[in-house]
Amino acid sequence: MRRILFITSNRLGDAALSTGVLAHMLERHPGARVTVVCGPVPAGLFQGVPGLERIIELPKRKHSLHWWDMWFQCVPRLWEVVVDLRNAPLSYLLAAKRQIHLGKANKKYDHRVTAMGSLVGRADDPPAPRLWTLPEHDAEALRLIPDGAPVLALGPTANWSGKTWPAERFAELALRLTGDGGILPGGRVAVIAHSSEREMAQPVLDALPKDRLLNLVGDAPLLTIAACIRRSALYIGNDSGLMHVAAAAGAPTLGLFGPSREINYAPWGPKCRSVRGEKSYDEVFPADYDWRNAPNMMMELDVDTAERAARRLWEDLE
Repeated sequence: MRRILFITSNRLGDAALSTGVLAHMLERHPGARVTVVCGPVPAGLFQGVPGLERIIELPKRKHSLHWWDMWFQCVPRLWEVVVDLRNAPLSYLLAAKRQIHLGKANKKYDHRVTAMGSLVGRADDPPAPRLWTLPEHDAEALRLIPDGAPVLALGPTANWSGKTWPAERFAELALRLTGDGGILPGGRVAVIAHSSEREMAQPVLDALPKDRLLNLVGDAPLLTIAACIRRSALYIGNDSGLMHVAAAAGAPTLGLFGPSREINYAPWGPKCRSVRGEKSYDEVFPADYDWRNAPNMMMELDVDTAERAARRLWEDLE
């Protein structure tokens, strides 16, 4: 039996971006059994992978001892191919017919998807990220977002405050886009965040009409969230892991950027766009940035600019 070992990120966004390479490997090796090695946070993304044999969650340990954990669990088998997007030295010591490592491609190419696509000979046509949901995820998404008016999904949180667009601007944008004259008149608004981010998302929840609000702040499995976003007409969110999940789920996605580089991390796909204020990344991000007392660095992006970007994306979809 052919087996694929796929070693990917402990970060949600990078793990979502890597799924295109995994999809490519599955096409090249139909019927292969797959073991995924990743961090605990993105592990749920891979539950629906065709041919999934095992997910090895690998929390970081001091002195890189987590890689020994991986090696001991993977060394007994002969792998058809080992795909290592983390450049772990111990993965070279696994028995495999073929080894693929990210290596210098990570620095040679601008976008992460292009860098990873180059590993399988597809730098000019990188395989797009994609997610595989199971029937139970799709059924739960239908319960959470029943049929009805179109849905605008919002991702108002991020892993640090510097790249979090102000809550009042998210709310204003949602009201414009779902109001009279908007691209989704009368539409519902789904606010999506993990339960640990509830405080960050609450001002957006409070500012939206309750009769059109879908509160998806909680602990739903990642693939259920992906299925919910797939049921949405449009997703708008900060540069975050959830933004990449939205794009990989196939939803039209608008990413909001400030102190991060869209050339490296824009949402990937024909239905995806990014937008920022007038200042470039280099102008926004100071050399002496204090991560502990991070000021908001998204103030350059106003609601008018974001609305125009959303409308242009919507027009391109028609």
